[in-house]
Parts: sequence; C-alpha cells; structure tokens
Amino acid sequence: MKVLGIMGSPRLKGNTDLLLDEALKGAKNRGATVEKIVVDGLHIEPCRENYGCEKDGRCVIRDDMDSIYAKLLEADRVILASPMFFYGITSQCKALIDRCQALWVKRYTLKQEPPAGRRGAFIAVGATKGKTLFDGSILTVKYFFDAIGVEYASELLVRGVDKKGDIRKHPTALSDAFELGQRLAEE
Repeated sequence: MKVLGIMGSPRLKGNTDLLLDEALKGAKNRGATVEKIVVDGLHIEPCRENYGCEKDGRCVIRDDMDSIYAKLLEADRVILASPMFFYGITSQCKALIDRCQALWVKRYTLKQEPPAGRRGAFIAVGATKGKTLFDGSILTVKYFFDAIGVEYASELLVRGVDKKGDIRKHPTALSDAFELGQRLAEE
C-alpha cells in the first residue's frame, strides 16, 4: 500500500504540515509505504490551456509535474493537505490540481482508466470559524480526486487555528489525523 501525502502549505512545520505528518505516521503504522511531496518546493507552471494533452494525455509543459503524474497514478491512497487562503486551497495546490487536466484527459477523453480501488482524504486548516470555510475547497478536491481516479473517502477539517504550531493545542486534531491515516491504510 502506497500513501502519497501532498503538503500544500508554504509554511513548513506549520499546522497543515503537522497534521499531514501525523496522518502519514498513522498510515505507516498500518504498514503502508508513505511519501510526502511539499508542493511549495516544486516548480509547477500554471496550466496554459493549450490542449496539447488531448493528443496523448501528456502535458506539454516540462517542469516538476513530470515526476508528480506518476506518483499520483501509482499511489493507492492520496492525502491532500492545505490551509485555507480566502476560503480556498493554496495557489500551490491549485497549480498542481489544474495541471492534472492531463490526467482528466487520459481518463475521460482517451478512456485510459487509472488503477481502481484508490481512495483519498483531504486535510484542511483555517483560522476563521466560518460556516462555509471549507465548502469550495472540498468541491475542488473532490473533482481533483475524480480526475486522478481516487474516491474522496475522508476529511479532517479544523477551524479556528492560525498561528504556527497552534494545532498542538487543539484537543483532538493530531490524534484525529493519525487515525485518518490508519483508516485510509486499512481500507
């Protein structure tokens, strides 16, 4: 079982990063092989919508996404983690997701199905406590998962946490993340 963690925060060792690390520890605790990608450390150009991928399902832009595509398709489980920036995922995550148009084309235009039975989870942290804080991001992540052939199976959404490391003060968030990772690896 391969679990791929995608860390979408630009803040290393911040709340999102700590939660993702716990989820990956939980998956590893259940025997999974885990890998973590820090999106902010990669060079990912935005989608240019030139439709070059419609020929063979390959994006025509050459950058760090070249290695990410294979990881996305080889993973049995995918965890996307992002803080909320203006009620949405970070621009780093969005660039990665937008570039998965090539995988959408492979699946829906070229009819090349990704491996079956894959599942994913979304971890998100937001400073505010707004009722709709995560709504738009959940929809984006669900469509991202659909494009890469991953079922949206679980989520951990934490409101009211902002300052770096404050997630450690939350009564259950870290243990909830660990358990999320365990559940994903067991399913």
